[in-house]
Amino acid sequence: MAAEVARAERLQIMLREDELRALDDWRFARRMPSRAAAIRELLKRGLAADGFSVVESGAKSGDFRVTESAESAESAESNEANSSN
Repeated sequence: MAAEVARAERLQIMLREDELRALDDWRFARRMPSRAAAIRELLKRGLAADGFSVVESGAKSGDFRVTESAESAESAESNEANSSN
């Protein structure tokens, strides 16, 4: 038997009838076990499409910079210049 996943937070959302119908249609077409599972899958896919992936354990808030450090920016510029030559 699979180990249960602990979920400490509850998220409630309000949907219009057409949104709920679209969710259910998507869920049933993919044989998802529940609306919650379908929403989690859609969230995971949306984040992945936006370039966000699951974070490794032990990551620190400093690992999520909006801008690059000076060293990594210089390295990226150098790599870009070398590839254009």
